[in-house]
Amino acid sequence: MKSRRERMREQTSEEIKAIALRLLAEGGPDAVSLRGIARDMGMTAGAIYGYYATRDDLITTLISDVYTALVDQVEAARDAISVEDPAGRIVAWGEAVRDWAIAHPAEFRLIYGDPVPGYQPPPGGPAVAAEMRACTGLVGLTAAAWPHAESHQTIGDTTWSEFDADLVAHVRAVFPELPPAALGLALRMWGRMHGLVALEVYGHLIPQSRDPAKLFHTEMLDLVRSLGL
Repeated sequence: MKSRRERMREQTSEEIKAIALRLLAEGGPDAVSLRGIARDMGMTAGAIYGYYATRDDLITTLISDVYTALVDQVEAARDAISVEDPAGRIVAWGEAVRDWAIAHPAEFRLIYGDPVPGYQPPPGGPAVAAEMRACTGLVGLTAAAWPHAESHQTIGDTTWSEFDADLVAHVRAVFPELPPAALGLALRMWGRMHGLVALEVYGHLIPQSRDPAKLFHTEMLDLVRSLGL
């Protein structure tokens, strides 16, 4: 059982992150500062540095938490659909991405928008575990579709050398049977899932579409049909 001091520290840390996300939503990345959060909470600057030594530490934690929340939601949506329905799992994953992004636009911009000015991420990136889960999940969807999709794709002479070496190593370790063209397909699927979402989150889609949810669903249906599913 956690001590009262430990529980209080966790609560304060969560409050710091909640305020940081509110400031992010209201004023963008430049609005997030430890001193500003301390003032908002009625804390001294010295006290808040006991939780996060630098603003970069706080931003790193936020990115990791946000990315993890996104991956939790898309994995849950995928796993609610039978593995015998690869098309349904792809659609569920894509629509969960959109649902989360529309509900959390500031968080979406934090992990998929412009870099936070002055932010120096730690070696390996701020959300390695969540990024690997997202990568594994998306490539897993591709692997399940590949027996149907291969004959429907323009493959060309795709080679492993066209992709990041660390990404290739991870994919080949988890999905040794997949060819490089399948990794290319996974990245293109990612692009189709995120393209309309980014346009909507950044305010470029709503004036043109009165029903962006229907537009996105149609795009997901077209995606799985293009895979021969």
